[in-house]
Amino acid sequence: MPETLQDTLLDAALMHVPFDGWSETTFRAAVADADADPVVARSLFPRGAADLAVAYHKRGDAIMVRRIAETDLSDMRFRDKVAFAVRARIEAVEDKEIVRRGATLSALPMHATDGAKLIWGTADAIWTALGDTSRDINWYTKRATLSGVYSSTVLYWLGDDSPEYQATWGFLDRRIEDVMRFEKTKAQVQGNPVLSKLFAGPAKLAERIRAPQRGQDIPGGASTRR
Repeated sequence: MPETLQDTLLDAALMHVPFDGWSETTFRAAVADADADPVVARSLFPRGAADLAVAYHKRGDAIMVRRIAETDLSDMRFRDKVAFAVRARIEAVEDKEIVRRGATLSALPMHATDGAKLIWGTADAIWTALGDTSRDINWYTKRATLSGVYSSTVLYWLGDDSPEYQATWGFLDRRIEDVMRFEKTKAQVQGNPVLSKLFAGPAKLAERIRAPQRGQDIPGGASTRR
């Protein structure tokens, strides 16, 4: 597949991000290195490096989705499939410092919404790649829970210096175990005649919640896959 100007600019920017962050300095250096027309480059990335950071994250999601599609997961337990997907997403990163700089950018108030949408989009990409067909409130709870697992694992990984990140993968397994324990508890509540009646009202309201249509301008509504 021929490389687009967007890809060329992003590749050029990655050489500068570890030193200058996702900044205007990085954006201008990328434009110069790619020998691109500054006006055209700005039309592709109106917010400069902030939009390049978004493109970088979505590139990682696309790499993860391809790896999932190319791997035979049929013999795995579902929890192991989820762990594999999260690990594949983290392993799509070439340089940890680029992600660290991205986390710093997302911590700024004006970019916090971008960061939340990207994490949600990663969770959505994972569930979709693993064949999730839920269209009710479970669509939201699955992605919200996995967003927490993914983001906490990335933060742990950023500070992990263990051999081959074994500490991170152990942390990931524990977080998924917590999720499985929650799902088990939820099922027990639903199966308990007393508790199920107690939560009958909220459950009835929850039944009316539906997953968004693809393309809606909400987190996860627009597909991150190409």
